[in-house]
Amino acid sequence: MKIEHQVRAFEQILDNYDGLLPLHRFLVTYFKRNKKMGSSDRRWASRYVYSYFRLGKALSNIDRVERLALADFLCNATGSLVIDTYLPQFKEQVNLPVKAKLTLIMDLYPDFKLAEVFPFPPALLSDSIDKVAFYTSFFTQPDLFIRVQKNHALKILTTLKDAGVWVYDLGEKTLAMPNGTKLETIIPEQKHYQVQDLSSQKTGAYFQPQKYDYWWDCCAASGGKSLLLHDLEPTIQLLVSDVRETSLNNLDERFQLAGLKKYQKKVLDLLLNNEQELHHYTFDGIILDAPCSGSGTWGRTPEMLHYFDKQKISFFQQLQKSIASNVLAYLKPGKPLVYITCSVFKQENEEVVAYLQEEHHLKLESMEVIQGYNDKADTMFVARLLKN
Repeated sequence: MKIEHQVRAFEQILDNYDGLLPLHRFLVTYFKRNKKMGSSDRRWASRYVYSYFRLGKALSNIDRVERLALADFLCNATGSLVIDTYLPQFKEQVNLPVKAKLTLIMDLYPDFKLAEVFPFPPALLSDSIDKVAFYTSFFTQPDLFIRVQKNHALKILTTLKDAGVWVYDLGEKTLAMPNGTKLETIIPEQKHYQVQDLSSQKTGAYFQPQKYDYWWDCCAASGGKSLLLHDLEPTIQLLVSDVRETSLNNLDERFQLAGLKKYQKKVLDLLLNNEQELHHYTFDGIILDAPCSGSGTWGRTPEMLHYFDKQKISFFQQLQKSIASNVLAYLKPGKPLVYITCSVFKQENEEVVAYLQEEHHLKLESMEVIQGYNDKADTMFVARLLKN
């Protein structure tokens, strides 16, 4: 594939993409429509487009092919034709650490500003976030993490290594490997592990379930937090709900594979009055993994650096406040609401916690920004609050 061909394929994708679909879904559709593109073509085009978006809004005023070259240089440890052609002076430095590459780019482009990679005012970020480390993390693809059953950890680790997968044992039943690893091909039997980001796994420290508790995972999606909760305390009773029935159907399959059989599920819109459905329910704990901007996961979806409208932050904050206010009616006094987002924005994190303290008189036990940018993982926020 010649450089002209590669650049043309990259530009055609960029010209056709409008941000309405997640980039990975758009590419699947695009490649189906353009079947003449071979597997190598698709692989290079995907690499280039993702590298380009990882640059956020930095150096947005330069030629986009030149911009692609420096983005591809920053984001990859292997060379490419676009680097060789448009940044030939750096072709031998492609395997340097990201910080060293940034120094080279800043010397070549004095107008380069790292803060423009994440093009939102720094004051919007949660206070404990290391901004330089967070911005820099966008040049590195996050890892794929799995949570494994303890008595199957060694077998799974060995199977992955035998398949030639770079895998790192993080302890606590967690394995890390490159994103894109074909787990379903290497380990078709998914009964003994769950795909779950490292930071998501760390939220479990805030659950603290007791034997025979009754918990509600109220925005359950595909059930990752419920499975983590059940793993911590298998005797719990569990209600799972989501506004999307398709998510709950996916949850059923996932629970079945994991051996979680005793649970109830309901399709609920938590912005509405659900008293008719929930009037006789009271819970020993509620997990609210709230709808949010997802800004802590944009290392996986870097197109959001370009397309996300910061006005949506206030929309999500109002959504979070409304859902939290509605579910609290079903929480027993003295019991925890575990509030979780995958956002880095203060409005969705600390400000919502402050609202719950002031308006609903909840007592904050602890809260934390889980700084996944230090671990090639998502960045998340979690707080444990008690109902007075």
